[in-house]
Amino acid sequence: MVCFKKMFLEKVLAENPGLPCFCFGHSTGGAIVLKAVLDPKIEAQLSGIILTSPAVGVQPSHPIFVVLAPVVSFLLPRYQVSVTNKKNMPVCRDPEALVAKYSDPLVYTGPLRVRTGYEILRTTSYLQQNMNRLRVPLLVLHGTDDTVTDPQASQKLYEAAASTDKTIKLFEGLLHDLLFELERETIMDDIIQWLNCRV
Repeated sequence: MVCFKKMFLEKVLAENPGLPCFCFGHSTGGAIVLKAVLDPKIEAQLSGIILTSPAVGVQPSHPIFVVLAPVVSFLLPRYQVSVTNKKNMPVCRDPEALVAKYSDPLVYTGPLRVRTGYEILRTTSYLQQNMNRLRVPLLVLHGTDDTVTDPQASQKLYEAAASTDKTIKLFEGLLHDLLFELERETIMDDIIQWLNCRV
């Protein structure tokens, strides 16, 4: 996986010589970006990262899952379980955006494979133990009413990161998919402004 990330970044940089490179990650994608940037070779190629609702704090639906996941993921890695967020809440407050999201054939809405769930838990555990190694410029955005990933974990990431250039914005009352929320234009403007100040 790390090798693939390096190859992808090398391709992007080769196609855009002399330009700064920023990575954006949402939810589990945010966790992937964070784990990648902890690799010194990848860190050296990036000018910063932007994370929306990053999965640095994910709680399993039941505590027993933490105990059983390593065994079940080894024995039955493709076994699927239905997963819902706390209280089965929507991921944004815009009904039209929800319809558009879940009508997209690229958005997976099926059950989660046990191995995938276990790897997400392993990754978040690794990130929580290594947040203080993060040194690149960082922008974190999270809705305070997110029921999928934990906004308090984003606050902890912000506080623990060794980055000298770091910003966090917590949006009161907003849910998980910030770029689908009614305030998405404002959020996109925040991201663009942050990038413009660093390009």
